[in-house]
Amino acid sequence: MYILVADDDLPNVKLTAFLLEEAGYKVIKAYDGPSILQSVEQYNPDLILLDVMMPKTNGFDVCRQIRRTSDVPIIFLSARSQLQDRVTGLQIGGDDYLVKPFEPSELLARVEAVLRRRNSDMLNPSARLSHGDITLDPVEHKVLFADGRIVELTPLEFRLLYYLMKNSGRVLNTSQILNKVWGYDCEGESNLVAVYIRRLRTKIERDPEHPRHVLTVRNLGYKFEA
Repeated sequence: MYILVADDDLPNVKLTAFLLEEAGYKVIKAYDGPSILQSVEQYNPDLILLDVMMPKTNGFDVCRQIRRTSDVPIIFLSARSQLQDRVTGLQIGGDDYLVKPFEPSELLARVEAVLRRRNSDMLNPSARLSHGDITLDPVEHKVLFADGRIVELTPLEFRLLYYLMKNSGRVLNTSQILNKVWGYDCEGESNLVAVYIRRLRTKIERDPEHPRHVLTVRNLGYKFEA
């Protein structure tokens, strides 16, 4: 599999590339916004590791441009650790956000989890799932409503809603959700789940501030109600 490492810090790129190559991946390197976009078009990578603070065009803007034409998985790698940065990265289409400095083993675990989700989404679509007035189409990653509305979801949003609906009425904690949807369980990542829950609500709830389907159970987790 080909992984694009995009960072203006050459020593970081060199170290990250070495780590990935030792794990068996092919690595493409890019150092600024224009070269990243060119590499995406030329090589069609399986995954992008994208720094946020880069010259010419920052990582967030690069991600927005990529998302206009591609759903390639993107993991942000950044020294910017503020919650708002993490939220922004996920809201604009990032699949994960890892704060520098990080342990090499954690980076590899995140990479493997994202690629595993990607392969599962592509190779093993499940049958349609219906609860109440909502039906999930796993091939198109769409939500079909009884009133005729259709909403498109990203692969990760779809996996999250599918997992909630498969366990309709059951409270799922953040560790369970991270393990089943993201493919890993890492302390301190509850915000990741919260961000995607909010994204789901803006897409499927008539009133996201007063949801009827994707509910928060205080101090316990989340559940789906038909």
